[in-house]
Amino acid sequence: MRSSLAPGIWFIRTFSRDSWYRGFILLLTFLIYTCYHMSRKPISVVKSRLHQNCSGIIQPPNATHSPNDTTWCSWPPFDQDNYKELLGAVDNAFLVAYAIGMFISGIFGERLPLRYYLSAGMLLSGLFTSLFGLGYFWDIHVLWYFVLIQICNGLVQTTGWPSVVTCVGNWFGKGRRGLIMGIWNSHTSVGNILGSLIAGIWVSERWGLSFVVPGVITAAMGIVTFFFLIEYPEDVDCTTPQHHGESEEKQDSPEDPGNNPYCHQESSLEAAAGCSKEPSAQPAAISFWGALMIPGVIEFSLCLLFAKLVSYTFLYWLPLYIFNVAHFSAKEAGDLSTLFDVGGITGGILAGLISDYTNGRATTCCVMLILAAPMLFLYNHFGQSGIASSIVMLIICGALVNGPYALITTAVSADLGTHQSLKGNSKALSTVTAIIDGTGSIGAALGPLLAGLISPTGWNNVFYMLISADILACLLLCRLVYKEILACKSHLSSGTGSCLALTHTQ
Repeated sequence: MRSSLAPGIWFIRTFSRDSWYRGFILLLTFLIYTCYHMSRKPISVVKSRLHQNCSGIIQPPNATHSPNDTTWCSWPPFDQDNYKELLGAVDNAFLVAYAIGMFISGIFGERLPLRYYLSAGMLLSGLFTSLFGLGYFWDIHVLWYFVLIQICNGLVQTTGWPSVVTCVGNWFGKGRRGLIMGIWNSHTSVGNILGSLIAGIWVSERWGLSFVVPGVITAAMGIVTFFFLIEYPEDVDCTTPQHHGESEEKQDSPEDPGNNPYCHQESSLEAAAGCSKEPSAQPAAISFWGALMIPGVIEFSLCLLFAKLVSYTFLYWLPLYIFNVAHFSAKEAGDLSTLFDVGGITGGILAGLISDYTNGRATTCCVMLILAAPMLFLYNHFGQSGIASSIVMLIICGALVNGPYALITTAVSADLGTHQSLKGNSKALSTVTAIIDGTGSIGAALGPLLAGLISPTGWNNVFYMLISADILACLLLCRLVYKEILACKSHLSSGTGSCLALTHTQ
């Protein structure tokens, strides 16, 4: 067919089709992980409803509570004085299970079809999220039920991240990976925003629906994933992107405007979803230890541990902090907390754009972490002095905290998973992603746990803990930043006059 078309017409038709499929995969995986994060967010909004000061609420005529009981409207067992520890236990049931499961999930993700793996994960995640909310309608007041549901949900949610990063890595080369994945990674913040807004609708009345509705949406998206996800470009006869270690003679890069990406034959979306062929022989999956030994994996993993500690503490405790310190209602606190995620969208895109332009992933992360520390201090001391200052500082803090987190979990993971030392074997992508995000998830579990233990001593101490974690994350990247600076200097001394041609392979 190619020879029968004029070169210009052939290029337009094939390039448009190839780009259409890539755009479709980007959108589909964006929606998939938006649902994952949307189902995680309601607990942070509902916390202020599970335990609240009821002194200003009129008791119903048939109430049997003491007039001096200020927690009669709270939800047992969270009506006790140690409610922060109990809520922290619920958070950590999810986060510890997620951290443990993540190290295993990447191994399964490399060996199972992603379409089946993701679909099953989303259906189960939707089920367990809904079961948490059904505790309201079933009038369940025992802690073990909520902890058990969170453990199960944490385990099944590990199917998401390694799978979507692997799928996107299969479809996109390195050329503009930072910018593309920076935009794509806004699904985290978009999911948090949607989860907060949906939970806020019912939090003051039937809070169980704050979980049931996101759970149903997540399960429905799992069905969509089963029918429409395309794992490999070659499944629909599209060009495979160029990764590290692949010769340009063997494969054109779809990210290079000088090359002509093309697909070998025309087919419809239905053919892509239902009639895809088996991909060509794939290289063997890499071992856990082999993935850990890829240069940069350990440093970025440990950095993400502390960066995610800060981010997830905000994710789970920010609405309650605003509720207690600024004295907003539960719905208003949940709505205001979404501004942190609005800043996270901006920060992720900005980090990806800057790191693409400078080819300095570690340097970009380090600079943003350095700026985040003083902003966290300022927000704690001055952020609640007025609504305008609170809005501005929340957006800035969100950008600086979530920018490095977004960059490491997306572009950096994809870079390292297709590192030149692997000689074109992209099968390591899922395992590398799982190692990095699994290590980060340990921090995600520690952050809310420490916040629950420290907050009774004062919110100032919580912020000092967050600032310390931010500084440690920055220090862990010092070696990689030094290598990037040396590589840039070497490149400049070679006479090219720019560091922009460097490839992020340090």
